[in-house]
Amino acid sequence: MKIKLLQIREATDVKICDPKSVVDSMQEEALADRECLWCLHLNTTNNIIEKELVSMGILNASLVTPREVFKKAIINSACSIILVHNHPSGDPTPSSIDIAVTRQLVKCGEILEIKVIDHIILGSQGRFVSLKGLKMGG
Repeated sequence: MKIKLLQIREATDVKICDPKSVVDSMQEEALADRECLWCLHLNTTNNIIEKELVSMGILNASLVTPREVFKKAIINSACSIILVHNHPSGDPTPSSIDIAVTRQLVKCGEILEIKVIDHIILGSQGRFVSLKGLKMGG
């Protein structure tokens, strides 16, 4: 019988303190010409373990499922995650789908005990919207 050991990733020295620190570290990603979703896997002290590109979509949409969002986070033993996606239009205003997906992922994270700290939408010229304060009920 072969025993396969899991490789544990060590956290980087990049610490996430607030939404602006996420935005500052993802200026290049904000310029993508199609909608993409990234997941930042964090340890217990909010240091980034990994920045994962979860989904690359089309001009104004990206397919997002809980299975894909949490798969690597579980493997990395992430304590929490931050979701980040761009709006190629440059307008970071969240759509009703953005809000619904965020609510769904927060609920899934509660079940998995991996907290979704925030979902940040990147626009152009450093503009962004943080969904951290989004009411998750209803």
